Amino acid sequence: MFKPLSRSGAPFALASLIALVAIAGPVQAQDTARMDRLVQTSADADAFSGSVLVARDGEILLDRGYGLANREWRIPNDGDTKFRLGSLTKQFTAVAIMILNERGLVDLDAPVKTWVADAPPAWDQVTVRRLLAHTAGVPNFTSFDDFQSLKTLPVTVDDLIARFRDHPLDFQPGEGRKYSNSGYVLLTAVIEKASGKSYAEFLSEALFTPLGMSDSGYDSNASVLPRRASGYAPSAKGVVNADYWDMSIPQGAGGLYSTTHDLLKWEQGLFGGRLLSPASLALLTTPVRDQYAFGVFVAKAQGQTTIAHSGGLDGFNTYMAYDPDRRMTVVVLGNLNGAAPDLLGASLLAFARDEADASGTTAVAPDTLQAYSGVYALTPTSSITVSVENDQLTSQATGQDAMALIPQSADVFRQSEAGAETTFLRSASGAVTGLIFSHDGRDSIAQKE
Repeated sequence: MFKPLSRSGAPFALASLIALVAIAGPVQAQDTARMDRLVQTSADADAFSGSVLVARDGEILLDRGYGLANREWRIPNDGDTKFRLGSLTKQFTAVAIMILNERGLVDLDAPVKTWVADAPPAWDQVTVRRLLAHTAGVPNFTSFDDFQSLKTLPVTVDDLIARFRDHPLDFQPGEGRKYSNSGYVLLTAVIEKASGKSYAEFLSEALFTPLGMSDSGYDSNASVLPRRASGYAPSAKGVVNADYWDMSIPQGAGGLYSTTHDLLKWEQGLFGGRLLSPASLALLTTPVRDQYAFGVFVAKAQGQTTIAHSGGLDGFNTYMAYDPDRRMTVVVLGNLNGAAPDLLGASLLAFARDEADASGTTAVAPDTLQAYSGVYALTPTSSITVSVENDQLTSQATGQDAMALIPQSADVFRQSEAGAETTFLRSASGAVTGLIFSHDGRDSIAQKE
């Protein structure tokens, strides 16, 4: 994720979000009211501000804005509000590279020095393919000690490359994987040199225009952009305006803006075969290492496939996921820094999948159960501890007895003695990061510590 800032402040900016939420009527995973209420609770607690869209097989289940796009003018968010995407940008950059590859202009296995002048000898094995999958070893410039002092200064792509070109590689190309915004800055240079156009121009021509994405583009501090959200951050004194970034810095690693409506067009167009050949799309979404493919994580867990990524810049956090088996899209765009978009995105995906079956059971391998174990914070003073005992998953809330969890379907368990249900949440990379506890028509989210 493009996130040089810390996302601290989130764990218990979420304390109110985690309060139990009353839901009228039967609790069903596909219930739009349930999704809406969960997000609204986060917004009411000032843990989330942004726009949300959930769609399944062409049907929009939830399409709403929450909180304010501009707090000074009390302007609300909605599906046409433009948000900075952060690292959601990377999949657009990856698709642009694949298009150039299909046109015969970019060889994925060619060294980046083909397009980058004066590349150091250490980059001889740094190929386009390795940059796409973060396996090139190029160090991440947003993690350098001087980044915070430089993020306000305008730069060119060549200026950015100069910041990291003389740093030693983190590992030999192809021998590891480490997330690197620097790699996607290099891919920006490849796109510009191979296409003969600026990054912004090429994406507009090759991606946005064909899909009718008229509310998407490369962000600019100088441009007057209608319906652009302002970015905010939590602080000890309450919500404040986020730090300034010069938007020449993120480039193809994190510089785009879009709306939830446009991102639905993106998911439908990309996975509907309107941009890439089947072979290129398969390559784009085939994990190379540690579940990372080209610009997206592709996680397979409990029989489910999730193609997802999240993003973060000062003032913005984002999450987008696609389930190819159900043709399902979840988009959460936030203009208040914090973990809420990731947690809400995973929750909405779990709800929309609608796989819970309280009348049946399913088998879960003992080694899989270990991924769920841990402590999940409900509030600063209460939590749920999930443990594995004799190949059986148990759940114990603060001050309560432990109870067995009986698997129902993918990541969904029924609490045997209390009539409750626990749905585990996963990050874009597939790691278990939280849970939803449902009981007596009430839901709460708990974040894994």
